[in-house]
Amino acid sequence: MAYRMFEGKEHASIYQMYRPAPPDKVKNIILQYLDKKKGQPHVLAVDLGCGTGQNTRLLAPHFQQVVGIDISECQVEEARAVPGYPNITYRQGTAEDLPFPDGSVDLLTAASAAHWFDQSRFLAEASRVLKPRGCMALLCYTLDNTRLHYQDCGERLNQIHKEMKQELLLYASSPVAASQNKLDDLYSAIPFPDKERVEGIWVKEPTSVRNLMGLIKTFSMFQAYKRKDPQMAEDLLLNTQKRFLEEMGVTCPDTKMELEMEYYCLLASKPQ
Repeated sequence: MAYRMFEGKEHASIYQMYRPAPPDKVKNIILQYLDKKKGQPHVLAVDLGCGTGQNTRLLAPHFQQVVGIDISECQVEEARAVPGYPNITYRQGTAEDLPFPDGSVDLLTAASAAHWFDQSRFLAEASRVLKPRGCMALLCYTLDNTRLHYQDCGERLNQIHKEMKQELLLYASSPVAASQNKLDDLYSAIPFPDKERVEGIWVKEPTSVRNLMGLIKTFSMFQAYKRKDPQMAEDLLLNTQKRFLEEMGVTCPDTKMELEMEYYCLLASKPQ
C-alpha cells in the first residue's frame, strides 16, 4: 500500500523550515550516472514524494523541466511558495499513478520517500514513464549512523541522541524500518538488469542544536508520538535539547555543532 504521511499544514511548515536538501555529493553521483547511462539532453526530471521541494530545487539547474509530485497538498503549497525556479512545476499526486506519457521522463528521483511507495505499482509506473536508458535514483540516509561532533563531547552527545532515538523508534512504522535497511527489498525488485547501489556517502554539515531539534520534529515517528501524547513528545525534545546544551557547556540553542550522516543511493537504468 501507499502511505499518506506529512500531510498537515503545521508539519509541512516544519518540513520546509528544517529538512535539509540532499548534499551535492549525492546529487553529483546521480547526475554522473545519468550522463553515463543516457547522456544529454536532460529534458525532464520528476521528483517523487518531493515534500517541500528540497531535492526538486537541486535538480532545476540541470534539466529543462522539473516536476515535483507529493501526495500532500500542504507540502506542495509550501514548495510552490519558494520563488526563483521558473522551470519547476509542483503537482499533488502519487508515485503509483504518474501523469506522464510512456517513455517521456529522463530521471525519476525520490529523496527519503521511496519507502512510503507501493513497491510493485511504483516500479510498474517507473518502467512505463522512463525513456529508454532513462534513470531512477532513490536516495536516503541512515539514522543509525548519524553522528554529532562538538569539541571533545561528541561521544556523549551521540549517547544522548541514541537514547532519544530509541524512544522514538517505538513509534516507527514498517516503511521507516525499510528505509533503514537501505531499501533492500525495493532494490531486489527493480526490474532493470542495469542497477547499482552506492553506500557509505558520508556528509558532515554544520547545524545548530535548535535546527537538529527541528529536524527531529519532521520525522514521521516523532509525529506519531506527538499524535499519541503531545506533551510527552514535546518534553522529550526539550529534555534532549537541555542535555545537549549542558554537555556542550553552553546555554544558547543556536550554538553550532557538526552533524555527520551516511547517505545511500539506489541507481537503475531502463534498458534500450
